[in-house]
Order: sequence, then C-alpha cells, then structure tokens
Amino acid sequence: MSDTHHHAPANFNRAFAIGIALNLGFVLIEAFYGWKVNSLALLADAGHNLSDVAGLVLAWGGTLAVKLRPNARHTYGWKRATILAAFANALLLLMAMGALVWEAVGRLLSPDPVAAAQGVTIMVVAGIGIVINTATALLFMRGGERDLNIRGAFLHMAADALVSAGVVVAGALTLWMGWVWLDPVVSLAIAAVILIGTWGLFRQSLHLLFDGVPDSVDPLAVRALLAALPGVARVHDLHIWAMGTSHVALTAHLVMPQGHPGDAFLKDAADRLHARFEISHVTLQVVQVPFMQACDDFAGDGFHV
Repeated sequence: MSDTHHHAPANFNRAFAIGIALNLGFVLIEAFYGWKVNSLALLADAGHNLSDVAGLVLAWGGTLAVKLRPNARHTYGWKRATILAAFANALLLLMAMGALVWEAVGRLLSPDPVAAAQGVTIMVVAGIGIVINTATALLFMRGGERDLNIRGAFLHMAADALVSAGVVVAGALTLWMGWVWLDPVVSLAIAAVILIGTWGLFRQSLHLLFDGVPDSVDPLAVRALLAALPGVARVHDLHIWAMGTSHVALTAHLVMPQGHPGDAFLKDAADRLHARFEISHVTLQVVQVPFMQACDDFAGDGFHV
C-alpha cells in the first residue's frame, strides 16, 4: 500500500484576525447610523456584515481544526471542519439575503420619505464599508482558488463590498431625485446577484459533505491513469473524496495478475496522482484477483465516486 501527503494550506490566521476586527467595528458603526437615519439599506448591510463576522469565525475555526493531529478515534484528523465551515458560510449568506429580500419587499410596499433626506450619511457610512470589505476580501483572494473554505470567506467579503457599493448608489440617487423606492430596489437587485454567486458555494460544499469527488478532479481521468500503469489489468473499487477543502483522498485496488510490483511502482503512481490531480492522500492495494465487494459498480469495474 502507498500513502502520500502534501503540505498544509497557507496560514491565514492574520487575515482572519484583521478581517474579524475590521468588520465587527464596522457593524457597530453601520447599525448605529442605519438606526439613526432609518435606512433599510444600512441596517440590512449591518445585519449582513454581522453574519459575515460569524462566517469568518467559522472559516477560521475550520482552518485551525485542520491542524489538529489525528488520533485513534479520528484517524483522518479534523480536516472536514473546513467543508463544514464552507457549508455554514453558504447557509449564512443565503439566510442573510433571504432576510434582506423580506425587508426590502416590505419597505418597497411602504416607502419611508424620511430616508430621502439622509442620503449623505448613508453614502459616507456605506463608502467606509466598501473600503473595509474590499480590503478584507483581498486578504483571502490568493487562497480562494484552491480552498473552498477560504473561498467562502472571500465571497462573503466581496459580497459585502458589492452591497455597500449599491447602498452608495441608492443614497446618491435618493438624495438627488428623492426616489425613496430606490433603496429597497437596489437591495433586491444586490441580493439576487449574491444569491446566484452563493449557490455555487452551497452546492459544492454540500457535494463534498456527501463524499463527492471535488470539481478539480476528473474521476474518469484518474481511473484511466491507474489503468494505464504497467501490469494493471483493471482498477477495482476506486474511491475519491475530499478529506477537507484542500485535501483529496483516493483508495483503489489495482488488479495485477503478475503480483506485487514493489514499492517503487506504488510511489510512482502516487506521485503521478499528486502531480496531475493534487490528490494528497493515496492508498493503493495490489491484488491478483479482486476479493472484496465493490461499493458500487461503474462500467463493470467497481468504480465508486
């Protein structure tokens, strides 16, 4: 059997600490002025920002849990915490946007004429939000492509920057034209954009929670690579799943009638899987004749994904 691991993901502790501190402070400022000028856009954005603080805490907890060492009761460690954090982040975003839509529809049906006189305050507070949210999003941008958990944190902050930008536009037009209906309309439009972007995070994290093959891995190509190895007659009982948002695992039985080819063969196979698919935890078992019942049967080869 062969087992290979890769290095831990990049350390984002400083990014999380800065992001949480900045956004928590902004929540207090935005909620105060939203209450003072009775602006739905500011209050909704403050509530969404608060959910993002919770999301950052969850994501940070997930990255810290990955570093906990495995033990006899948790032999893979706590890597799956990052998937749970990403899923929770997606749920928080979806719920926050649902609450925003509910409030926006209510305000659209019953406009508040007082809000038209508070355009400057709304614009200034939301402008601060653009700076804070954009700066926080940039802290996580470099890790979003490879780690779904970090991507969730980035998406939260980028969504907040978009919401704040919409609030600035709504405040300016409300001040200029007196369009009190624009505040909830802009909120609805932004909620729709964020819901569309969040759905991918929700779908992918749910997929990984049920041991689905990560989108970055082509299971048919993995099977073809293993089947093409010298001496392999066929691949039996192949499993590919995510241990965490940046760790992919694979197990398989290689049917080799000529017997075990040696450790060098297994190391080469593991290195190829890591280089091509970034599969970090590879376990291969060589058998001359399959003796275990495959969990599933794909094309008659016991291919499970």
